[in-house]
Amino acid sequence: MACESCKVLVKEELEKLHLHPLKVDLGEAEVKETIPEKKQEQFASAIKKAGLELVHTKEGVLADQIKALIAEYISSEEKIKVNLSDYLSKKLHYDYAYISSYFSAMHANTIEQYSIALKIEKVKEMLVLEDLTLTQIADKLNYSSVAHLSSQFKKVSGLPASHFKKLRSVRRKTIQDL
Repeated sequence: MACESCKVLVKEELEKLHLHPLKVDLGEAEVKETIPEKKQEQFASAIKKAGLELVHTKEGVLADQIKALIAEYISSEEKIKVNLSDYLSKKLHYDYAYISSYFSAMHANTIEQYSIALKIEKVKEMLVLEDLTLTQIADKLNYSSVAHLSSQFKKVSGLPASHFKKLRSVRRKTIQDL
């Protein structure tokens, strides 16, 4: 699960199946009872409609935990004072070299590539939905400079950040026309 709305969806779908969620977090859900296979299939089908999938293997769970922690690290409102590798190692209780090689084996990219892509998606969201300058965004996402953010943004998205900033004004005009 990648966001708060995903957690809400998972909780609602579990409750529709008359299951009792004890904990629903990013990347994991725990229920009070053992889930029969038929209900597991119904649940998997329901969340698939939202682009989510049920992961059964320990390996898949660890990969999802890594992704969830990267998202948590990037989205944190308070600045986390350790770098991402130390953060992941501390939270998962594994050596970063293991986490890194494991993630790369499970996915077609590295933790760094994944975290950069996630950061750029966050920047797009902030440019379109929030009234923040690129300087404010660079500060919020711990970029060393606006120039670094701008070049990374263009490299990953193929477009300059100013293009996404313009989408905000287009979106505002469209809403005002309603």
